[in-house]
Amino acid sequence: MKRTFLFLLAGTLLTSACNTDKTTEVGAEGMNAAATEAAANPTVDNPNVTNETEVPNPNAPVMTFTESDHDFGDIQPGSVVKHTFTFTNTGKTPLLIGNATASCGCTTPNWTKEPIAPGATGTIDVQFDSHGKSGMQNKQISVQANTTPSTTVIAIKANILPDGAQGPVRQ
Repeated sequence: MKRTFLFLLAGTLLTSACNTDKTTEVGAEGMNAAATEAAANPTVDNPNVTNETEVPNPNAPVMTFTESDHDFGDIQPGSVVKHTFTFTNTGKTPLLIGNATASCGCTTPNWTKEPIAPGATGTIDVQFDSHGKSGMQNKQISVQANTTPSTTVIAIKANILPDGAQGPVRQ
C-alpha cells in the first residue's frame, strides 16, 4: 500500500512538473526573452574592458620601461639571480602599481609601493631562483597598475647549465 502511494505521488509530481508547452507559461516571447533583450543592448559597464571606439584617457599614467625583458644568459644550477627593471611615468597623473605576479613561484617581484609622480622613475626588482630547474627558462611578470591597459608584462630568461656533479650530459 505504501509503495503504491509513493509511486502515485511520484508520478503525479513528475507529470505536473513536466510541462512541455512553455509558450503558454512564459508568454509569446518564449524562454529566451531576457537573452534576446541582452543581445539587443550589449553595453557593459566595465572599466577594464575596452573597444575600438573608446577614447583613451589622455591624463592616464603611462609606464615606460627602459627594457621590457632581461636575459641572464648562462647561469649555474642552484644559483639565485636578480635584475632591476626601471620605468618612468611618462603620463600626466601619478602611477600606482597595485600588484606584480610572476608566472612561476621561482620568480619573485618586488616593486615601488609609493605613487610615482609624472616624470619620476620606479623600479621592479625580480629575483629568480634556479633550484630544481634546468635548461632554458622563460618567466613573465605581470604588473597591474592604474595605466591603460591595466596590465604590463615584463620577462626574464636564463639558461641553466647542466650540473657537472652528475658527469657529462649525453647528447
